[in-house]
Amino acid sequence: MSATTPQEPASNSQFDALQPAPVSRDRAERFYDRLRQRIHRYVEGRGSIASTSASVLLLVPDMFMLLWRLATDPRVSGKNKALLGSGIAYYIFPLDFMPEAILGPIAFADDLILAVYTLNKILTDTDPEILREHWSGEEDVLHAMQRILNSADNLVSGDLMGRLKNLMK
Repeated sequence: MSATTPQEPASNSQFDALQPAPVSRDRAERFYDRLRQRIHRYVEGRGSIASTSASVLLLVPDMFMLLWRLATDPRVSGKNKALLGSGIAYYIFPLDFMPEAILGPIAFADDLILAVYTLNKILTDTDPEILREHWSGEEDVLHAMQRILNSADNLVSGDLMGRLKNLMK
């Protein structure tokens, strides 16, 4: 009997190509800056019409950065990091319930609501102070989340709200 040596599994380049590249802090911050600039241009171009929604829309990039920072925080559980990763992917993926390419920045409402539902879900076993530590927004993060949750039904259609709520169950 001849001795055999264990062989490393062959690399399957098709599957290797599907592995997501890690997102660097610099790349996440550039996305944040581009998103914030796009929303500012949208609000300025709409004048008083968009001023009422401006405070809500400007939470969109802040919520994205909060999701990203929490996903990289070692104090957040693996289960919650998976939820956070899903929220980040929803922001980045170009096709969602309300596509930004078609509807413009107002379509970030579904991204914002999903982010807030995700954050609300992880609060069951993540200290709220961790969220506050990573928050870039001007108002308290929990207050901002409550404001979005209270107005979520007005921001998007009822049918869409039902689908977003079901995603978080």
